[in-house]
Amino acid sequence: MSKITVDQTSINILINKDQDYICLTDMVSKHEEGSKLIEKWLSNKNTLEFLGVWESLYNPDFNSPEFGGIRSEAGTNRFFMSAKQWIEKTNAIGIMAKAGRYGGTYAHKDIAFEFGSYISPIFKLLLIKEFQVLKEQESKLKNSEWDYRRFLTKTNYKLHTDAIKDTIIPSHQHLTKEQEGYIYANEAEMLNVAVFGKTSKQWKQENSQLVLQGLGIRDAANIPQLTVLSNLENYNSILIKDGISGRDRLDKLKKAAIEQLQSLSRVAYNYPIESPLIKTIDTSLPEQKIELSSFNQSLKIALNNKPKDK
Repeated sequence: MSKITVDQTSINILINKDQDYICLTDMVSKHEEGSKLIEKWLSNKNTLEFLGVWESLYNPDFNSPEFGGIRSEAGTNRFFMSAKQWIEKTNAIGIMAKAGRYGGTYAHKDIAFEFGSYISPIFKLLLIKEFQVLKEQESKLKNSEWDYRRFLTKTNYKLHTDAIKDTIIPSHQHLTKEQEGYIYANEAEMLNVAVFGKTSKQWKQENSQLVLQGLGIRDAANIPQLTVLSNLENYNSILIKDGISGRDRLDKLKKAAIEQLQSLSRVAYNYPIESPLIKTIDTSLPEQKIELSSFNQSLKIALNNKPKDK
């Protein structure tokens, strides 16, 4: 959930299926008519024409026959349309009603900008301006986090691969390059199992949509997961040099992952954690807990796979 301020009005913005939806209820919160202004706008024939075109372009499940009936009735004295009626009758996706703490009527940014014109031309221009500033800030944050994520994935990578090259590979005679590659891949999968509770192959089978986007198990990890993964690369390199067997190393790595995930789960982060599999956490509230994220899911998986004490 993001927020912008337009003409001293605080407006929430949420993401729905990778699209920005702006709260219309917030946009009219300082108007005398309040939410009734949204209903008036929706009952306007020109508005319905615009919404119908938008839904026809972007919504394959739009109920066009039902819309035809609404359009023919619009403009009469008895006609009335609410957000709930519009959604239910036409199966619309451009407008949505949300309950709860950040509840209200939300609309896709294209539609919200159009509603801004209904409020006033200056309000629309200010809305677009603040929205663009928000997107620029988010882009800079994403680029900064991406650089940090890349740094984490590379921090102890060479220590890990050097330990494999200097200790494990020499212990096997006459290996081909392909066989050496299998050894490196197997060690990487050992770390994946310790942190994520699954191999990269298992992850791909469970996340086909992310795979289509070119993402792998570590691309979809969040910063705490990558931090633990980086730490385990260093730890595993030490275990390899000490001659610890693969089975025993996996047990030790799982235990270390559990300890570190438990420790990090108690940290109060003062910045939003973003990744394809984790919700953005607003830690401005001192008592807010980090929950329902893939980070805690990793902890749950790790605990479920905890090695039995010998």
